[in-house]
Amino acid sequence: MKAKSTVTLKEIESLFKEHYTFLCLVSFSILKDKDASKDIVHDFFVSYWQKKDTITLKVSFQAYAVRAIKNLSLAAVKKANKEQSLDKITLNQPDEESDHTLDRSKNYDKLWELLNQLPKSRKEIFISSVIDGQSYAEIAESNGISINTVKTQMKRAYAFLRSKAKKHNLVIRI
Repeated sequence: MKAKSTVTLKEIESLFKEHYTFLCLVSFSILKDKDASKDIVHDFFVSYWQKKDTITLKVSFQAYAVRAIKNLSLAAVKKANKEQSLDKITLNQPDEESDHTLDRSKNYDKLWELLNQLPKSRKEIFISSVIDGQSYAEIAESNGISINTVKTQMKRAYAFLRSKAKKHNLVIRI
């Protein structure tokens, strides 16, 4: 019979005190944002506490924590990049910059409305490239298609978005 490795609150507190600063530095090296790094580390310890009865460490706690913090930080960067990628292709009313945040929300809705009109495979290719930041070669490989097919689908997606944007008197910035 396996003995369950339960971690006490005191042990978690001790791990937190011992590793907190170092883990914040690990996260900061990726995020370049002090507050976000602290949030990542706090979230990690909360998650670790919640999963304490099911986690079996095969490495030291520090090695486990560093890997988890790196993964969480990279996921945060990827999420931020997706949001920035949407900003790059956001629809804007020509010569209007007032109420920017309200416009941005409406523009995202319009953008997704237009993206949802694309054929499924073209939409997936477009999102993989623009939002997920994948290269044409990566998209081709993951979809089992040629790079030229990816280029053609991207060209058609951009042409469609531009033509639809013109009809609504909108401009696409890419």
